Amino acid sequence: MNQIYARLLSVLLLVFSFSHFSNAQEMEISGKVIAAEDGSGLPGVGVVNVTAKTGGSTDINGMYKIKATAGDVLEFRFLGYTTQSRTVGTMVVIDVTLKEETKVLKEAVVIGYGSLSKKDLTGSIGQVTSKDFQTGIITSPEQLIQGKVAGVQITTNGGAPGGGSTIRIRGGASLNANNDPLYVIDGVPIDGGGIYGSSNPMSSINPNDIESFSVLKDASATAIYGSRASNGVIIITTKKGVKGQKPKINFTSQNSVAVIARRVDVLGADSVRAIINREGNAAQKNMLGTYNTDWQKLIFQQALTSDNNLNYSGGTDNVAFRISGGWLEQQGILKTDKMQRQSLGLNLSPNFFDNSLKINLNLKTSRNAYHFADQGAIGAAVTFDPTQSIYSATKNEISPRFGGYKEWMSGSIPNSNATRNPVGLLNQRENLSEVYRSIGSISADYTMPFLPDLRANLNVGYDVASGRGTNSLTDSAASGYIDKGSWSKYKQEKTNKLVEFYLNYGKNLPGIHSKFEIMVGSSYQAFQSTNYNYRSYTYRGDTLAKNPAPKFPFDKPENRLASFYGRFNFTYKGKVLVTASLRRDGSSRFSADNRWGLFPSAAVAYNLGEENFIKSHNVISSLKFRGSWGVTGQQDIGGNYSYQSYFGISNNSATYQFGDQYVNLARPSAYDPNIKWEETTTYNGGLDFGILKDRVTGSVDVYLKETKDLLNTVPTPAGSNFSDQITTNVGSMENKGIELAINTIPVQQEEGFVWSLGFNVTVNQNKITKLNSHPDTTYPGAPTGGISGGGLNNNIQIQTVGFPANSFYVYKQVYENGKPVEGVYQDLNGDGRVNEKDLYHFKQSAPKVFYGISSQLSYQGFFVGFVIRGSRGNYVYNNVHSQLGTYNAVVGQNGFIGNGSPDMFSSGFTGLAGDPSKRFFSDYYVKNAAFLRMDNLNFGYDFGYIYEDRLMLRLNGNVQNVFVVTDYKGIDPEIFNGIDNNFYPRPRVFTVGLSLTY
Repeated sequence: MNQIYARLLSVLLLVFSFSHFSNAQEMEISGKVIAAEDGSGLPGVGVVNVTAKTGGSTDINGMYKIKATAGDVLEFRFLGYTTQSRTVGTMVVIDVTLKEETKVLKEAVVIGYGSLSKKDLTGSIGQVTSKDFQTGIITSPEQLIQGKVAGVQITTNGGAPGGGSTIRIRGGASLNANNDPLYVIDGVPIDGGGIYGSSNPMSSINPNDIESFSVLKDASATAIYGSRASNGVIIITTKKGVKGQKPKINFTSQNSVAVIARRVDVLGADSVRAIINREGNAAQKNMLGTYNTDWQKLIFQQALTSDNNLNYSGGTDNVAFRISGGWLEQQGILKTDKMQRQSLGLNLSPNFFDNSLKINLNLKTSRNAYHFADQGAIGAAVTFDPTQSIYSATKNEISPRFGGYKEWMSGSIPNSNATRNPVGLLNQRENLSEVYRSIGSISADYTMPFLPDLRANLNVGYDVASGRGTNSLTDSAASGYIDKGSWSKYKQEKTNKLVEFYLNYGKNLPGIHSKFEIMVGSSYQAFQSTNYNYRSYTYRGDTLAKNPAPKFPFDKPENRLASFYGRFNFTYKGKVLVTASLRRDGSSRFSADNRWGLFPSAAVAYNLGEENFIKSHNVISSLKFRGSWGVTGQQDIGGNYSYQSYFGISNNSATYQFGDQYVNLARPSAYDPNIKWEETTTYNGGLDFGILKDRVTGSVDVYLKETKDLLNTVPTPAGSNFSDQITTNVGSMENKGIELAINTIPVQQEEGFVWSLGFNVTVNQNKITKLNSHPDTTYPGAPTGGISGGGLNNNIQIQTVGFPANSFYVYKQVYENGKPVEGVYQDLNGDGRVNEKDLYHFKQSAPKVFYGISSQLSYQGFFVGFVIRGSRGNYVYNNVHSQLGTYNAVVGQNGFIGNGSPDMFSSGFTGLAGDPSKRFFSDYYVKNAAFLRMDNLNFGYDFGYIYEDRLMLRLNGNVQNVFVVTDYKGIDPEIFNGIDNNFYPRPRVFTVGLSLTY
């Protein structure tokens, strides 16, 4: 593949050389570049002879001069305007008119059920288009806008191939229900749940097909989606052809190598030997090996990725089209981890009846195949004794038992308490899956011939997915010895069907200098999941069928949504803007008494920038004040039938013995007949501004989100239900904060040098305000945040009234001379003893402040840019240090030797003083995880046309996860749930790529 690219590049450079050294007659071309909207001359426009590789720029009046020969191609480039190309002929004067790119990319902002010009918006909406996306190897769409939108926190869940992200828009609005935003792709609200066989359902969507994201943040923007909008809405619009554009073919190829950026800091073999020889007994000393094995080095690799995309697009006067195909192959830095994706896309937009009828057809389909590595090998590599070899004997004398891997034994069987061999965990498990997904929609927008101001829109869409896979463990693996191997099979099919219809009537009222728009519509959406419940078998030496029939033919959880909605927009003189919307939703997830919810919103805005006393000055180019209020809902509560009891099948740990067989039982579920929506009321005040002809633009928003009827799991009286706990609506919570976003063009020189710089910052404060139906000062809260170690009640976080969600709940460590005293904690309530009543709330996992910085510089084809993200006020519990940061982690094992963390030298902990379980709940392990990360560094050169005026070439390079600045000593400070344990490292990725357009 690399040889092909090298030869292709050689041919392209040869063609370029012949065209560059042509002996044609050189002449001076001059002219004027003007703006289409007002005819004024544009200063600082880059004028590039892409054939001769020379360039200049227009003067203050928009005039230019440049040397060229007949056949040369001139390009006129100006930030915020569409690039124009002209081929030099016999004319020596070439005038050019540039159209504002913002008319397409910025002014037309996609909202729910339509679009609005940016100046007419009353809500808080962030829009990011393809020219501002993150670059490099991007396998999941949401990563394209990471760090780009104020109020939006996107945290990747690790470095696994195709891995997903956790997204929070203005903080989470729920504790037990879904906190993810609603995704709408080409008009289809998609199923937010996962699919069997995929760790990230969004990875089935090819990011290369996406044109823009609209992030709806406040209730004025989101309430039109009613019952699913409490956590914000992300509208994704895919790329389409352009009517009247000559057909073109575009091919892009990105090829990368990923390396581990940071490994967990553990003891080396010599340190382990020194500790055992000093602290260990005779048996432990005899167990010591003579090797110096770096287990993390053995399980991680340099991972290769190739992402190739080909598309064909164009249009006539009546139809536009785009056909695309993609092929991605990605290895994980954890050995045996890999992903493959093939994707196809079709966008077709014909017009009929003199453009009265507009059709949009969008189809996206993909196949994802995975080989999942056993991620338990990450933790095993950290804890396995580094003095041991990979194999139990020399390579020439490997025993076939347990695959020949070194394992800790207890007599003749593997020690059930010991860590398994990390390399064996990877090589002896085969976990394969295959996922198919297709998302499509067809919409028809018809302008009534008898009433041109009235449009009717019908949208029919679907989202279907199928996932299946097998997970098998060889019967010679030590990790499967007790069961003598295991095998399981799974399969799931999901369907999401949508039918929507709305009428839109808009009218200009010149008599009162106003215009208005009314939209009313209805929607019906049905979700169904078919789950084939195959048995999971462990072999135990028995002969079992390799492909058993499912327990039951299938299980079909389903739910439906029916909705009626309307929106009213009114504008007076382009200055006063009013928006109101109302949606009524019905969900089958609730009983008939609670099935329907009403979700209103209202917003006003004042375009002060339209006043004459502002327009007469050149300093302020736009200025708008906004205010909004609205109510949104949350119906994705984690179950389809929570309001009634139903029978489910027990798992394999809860079976009943009949003779020599163990049978799974049917058992009733707990339920709450009165369960209903979580409702979030949002208040928002905002300011949008532009300065110096929009050389500086930005927005400031202040918001308050109040969620009521919050779902919480609470105890129930014995015998009153089918469980001693139920999830019901008893709580409330609030998020309040400030967002600031600024985009600037600090430099725009006549020589064509342009520098754009963007910055956004969000301050968010979260607090739980209620958790019980009646105030209870003795109720500490709902534990959450499981950790490894610390006994049965091993939750390090808690949900408590008056504190942020997921606050750490720990003992206050006592220090002497700056060092922690092992086993000694403060008696905070003064009762003379230290127990669970002395646990206190300490810090939170979510950041109080997070920000993003983006920069891009370009000069006559050269470009370089970066994206930086950071956060403050976020803390992480270092579960690696709490498990391995004691001498006992090395010497205190029962029949085997472990490894430890160098943190034991800092703390001096032995792991034996006081109550060892309390140590896991010490605030000593809750660490400041503030960070600054350079996410992306990109650079390259745009050659322009390299073959006549037909073939264009662009080369680029990219580095992802360039560096992290932090005081946190763990593997990575950016861990969403705030618990650092067995984390899949984010790799550092180096990418080279090319783009060819014909």
